[in-house]
Amino acid sequence: MIVLGLTGSIGMGKSTAAKMFADAGIPVHSADEAVHRLYAGAAAPLIEAEFPGTTENGTVDRTRLSAAVVGKPGALKRLEAIIHPLVRAEESTFREKAQENGERLIVLDIPLLFETGGDARVDKVLVVTAPPEVQRQRVLERPGMTPAKLDAILARQTPDAEKRRRADFVIDTRHDFSVTRAAVNKVIETLLAEAG
Repeated sequence: MIVLGLTGSIGMGKSTAAKMFADAGIPVHSADEAVHRLYAGAAAPLIEAEFPGTTENGTVDRTRLSAAVVGKPGALKRLEAIIHPLVRAEESTFREKAQENGERLIVLDIPLLFETGGDARVDKVLVVTAPPEVQRQRVLERPGMTPAKLDAILARQTPDAEKRRRADFVIDTRHDFSVTRAAVNKVIETLLAEAG
């Protein structure tokens, strides 16, 4: 079974690419979706204990949590120490099930793949990219996003050029969805052929 790590900086089209893999029948595990589930479940009491007042009715309030950790490296490290092992446990379960089901290719959608050393857990890496001006336009259209927030996020991420340099596959998402889908299908075809 080939494990493909899918990553890309904010606003590069990673979620769109992940959906295209899923639409093509390739099992996808999203680290972001795992975090959302954990914030509404197992992680909530642990986060409340570490950051009092950041949950409501057993669910993490992302705005309050953001206020407690953004711009505070120590607090962010404490949050990551809680959440990363839980996400990894979900990922391990996903991989085991895929192996049992005889899957030849799976995708791990991990925004901070390089930043967390996740590239060591995959066989191949696909980076989605777009020109900086396209990225900024996409991200600044999101509700509640500001240029300062975007700059803070980008400061914590491996630069796009470095990600592309370390990738086995690169897909430029600035074009029409059909172009991205064709590129995704080409990656699937290549990897399934390799998987035999």
